[in-house]
Amino acid sequence: MSRDRDPRTLRRPARSALIATSVTALSLTTGGCVVVHGEREILPSTTRAEAAEALRRFTTAYNAADKAYDPALDADHTTGALADIDAARLEAGRANNPGGNPNHTPLKLTDAKFTIPKKAGWPRWFLVDAAGNKGGTARWLLVFTRGSLDAPFQVAYLTLVAPGKVPEFKKDADGWAEAVPANAAGLAAAPDELSRSYSTYLKNGGAAFADGPHTTQWRALRQKNAKKPGLVTQYVDEPLTNGDYAPLALRTADGGALVFFTTRHYEKQTAAAGTTVPAPNQDVLALTKGEIKQSLLMEFVSNEVALAPEGRGKVTILGRIQGLTSAEGS
Repeated sequence: MSRDRDPRTLRRPARSALIATSVTALSLTTGGCVVVHGEREILPSTTRAEAAEALRRFTTAYNAADKAYDPALDADHTTGALADIDAARLEAGRANNPGGNPNHTPLKLTDAKFTIPKKAGWPRWFLVDAAGNKGGTARWLLVFTRGSLDAPFQVAYLTLVAPGKVPEFKKDADGWAEAVPANAAGLAAAPDELSRSYSTYLKNGGAAFADGPHTTQWRALRQKNAKKPGLVTQYVDEPLTNGDYAPLALRTADGGALVFFTTRHYEKQTAAAGTTVPAPNQDVLALTKGEIKQSLLMEFVSNEVALAPEGRGKVTILGRIQGLTSAEGS
């Protein structure tokens, strides 16, 4: 069932700006011109004013794309998991409503809190925690990232988290946060292990993750749906960890880490002989290749946000946004 391909290739080519490995910036001081190597110096990822402007530009582009159902309108403002999810959503919407989104309501983000880590190397990134006019009372968490000074900030992760669940972050005297390395030791799970361990957990279960809607409850729902009269559903989960899908983590005040990571999921429905797969909705059909007869294979990309405690303990999945990126009937 698994296919060896990057889900980004379904939507758009990789952006060369995001694979830049280093850049040199010039900083003027009273003593003259000093070279600052962005790949070595520990610096804030951006200024607070620039972060606020990046959020404004993203929201404007996101609303324009949603209104027109046109993925080209916010393609320069998204990357990674969000780019896959958002582009597929817009393409399906446009296929079913060529004239645009008849139910468009502009997204408004208020009470925005910016957490900007001080770090060396690329990508540079920051977190926005805001209230939205959609999603009920949930807080919107958006991770902006860029691979060089010449590249724009793009949103790689977008998740919704219940009020009061966003942790307090460790910050220095100037208010800058601390980025946690992908291979950091001393946590219940290193950031670069979470995508793989979560994929394994969904298949086999275990004690690595705390109970909740994205762990025990999701596994129970899958088990319930796996076998029904005349229909079998199979699930395959895969980690996504490279490039624009790399995990990003912030140190929390208690020594743990808030980690954003990506996974890919396949769901295959197979009907018994003499029956057919239940008709999917119009959005699924818009992204489906081939004719649905006995089976339907759907591919999803999911971005998660999790709390990994310091030392031993269970990882808690705080939020997850998943979107269909392709489907194939046979």
